[in-house]
Amino acid sequence: MSYFFPIIIIMANYRKEFSKIYDQCINKIYRFILLKVSSEEVAQDLCSETFLKGWEAYKNNPKIKNPSAFLYRIARNLVIDYYRAKARAQFVSPEVVPIIDPNPGLEEKAVLNSDLGQVKAVLADLKEDYQNVIIWHYLDDLPIPKVAEMMDKTEETTRVTLHRALKALKEELDKREVKEV
Repeated sequence: MSYFFPIIIIMANYRKEFSKIYDQCINKIYRFILLKVSSEEVAQDLCSETFLKGWEAYKNNPKIKNPSAFLYRIARNLVIDYYRAKARAQFVSPEVVPIIDPNPGLEEKAVLNSDLGQVKAVLADLKEDYQNVIIWHYLDDLPIPKVAEMMDKTEETTRVTLHRALKALKEELDKREVKEV
């Protein structure tokens, strides 16, 4: 009986440590997934699965060097798996059209949301590295060194990738703007 007592204490400490990691990363991981899948329900499911897999790995190896990067990698792999499974299923989901209230405040919000929707659509069409570097640096406010570590690239390569990603995003937005005019 006394043999199991230290194991229980160790596991309780692991839970506390992972709980802190969860609190620090949950919103960023969820936003990252949501931008990739564009469905709140799918994003919630994949986010939950990310942290479940992260917890299982953490229990076995609590010395994970960078838990945040590790969780992003899990999330990225789960998004890839999701799209592979979706491609195999080959079904079409109907588009949901938002109902817009004619109040002036809501009209402005609708314009802003349509611009945000356009940026989101263009972002989804960019290369995966470009998507990731923009999301991590600008939306998650991660510094270049951290983004570089998560991408397994040098800081200089990451800066160049970010520059190219922003250029590609701007060019694609400009193309779509010209098509609408």
